[in-house]
Amino acid sequence: MDASPAPLRVEARLDESLSRWLWLVKWLLLIPHYIVLFFLWMALVVSTVVAGFSILFTGRYPRAIFDFNVGVLRWSWRVGFYGYDALGTDRYPPFTLKDVPDYPARLDIAYPGQLSKGLVLVKWWLLAIPHYVILGGLVGAGASGSHRMGSWTWSGPGLLSGLVLVAAAGLLFTGRYLEGIFSFVIGINRWIARVGVYTLLMTDSYPPFRLDQGGTDPAGSIGEPVAADA
Repeated sequence: MDASPAPLRVEARLDESLSRWLWLVKWLLLIPHYIVLFFLWMALVVSTVVAGFSILFTGRYPRAIFDFNVGVLRWSWRVGFYGYDALGTDRYPPFTLKDVPDYPARLDIAYPGQLSKGLVLVKWWLLAIPHYVILGGLVGAGASGSHRMGSWTWSGPGLLSGLVLVAAAGLLFTGRYLEGIFSFVIGINRWIARVGVYTLLMTDSYPPFRLDQGGTDPAGSIGEPVAADA
């Protein structure tokens, strides 16, 4: 089991000027995205099952399915960053699966080479259990399919929602987003993303047990070379 960080890059850039009140209605503004993402995530679940069978018999993740799933995760991260996973920007997220280089939230995953045929049977549930337990405390208890980064979202109160609530209160009363809170919020979202990519069978690299905080991904900037799975 590879203990190196997954070949995933999650970037975030906090807007310098954020509205004091816009976060109060972002849930309403994001309804069109939530509707589209509902169907995209249904398709992602089906495509992941198909990819799982492909890996089981060939050791390969079909490239077209991989690119589609990356697009869904990329879209989800933009929506989450604008919305209540971070509240990091007031720029409305675009309706696209493609990378948008000038958007303040970006995500990319290196296409894997040969994947383990055996791990596909256990990594999405058995091997990921320790991460599920930790994320249950960081994000909240319980799991269900959603627009969140990764294959799960967590219901109930958690540290992430509490931090975002504090950030929202700060915006409302001071017009500022506390930088320390932002770094921690992005760190939690990055952890969620790494676990999601692993459980979606898109890498054999086991997610590290750590918070890599801040908007800059330690793996480097998107667009720079990154090593894919062996």
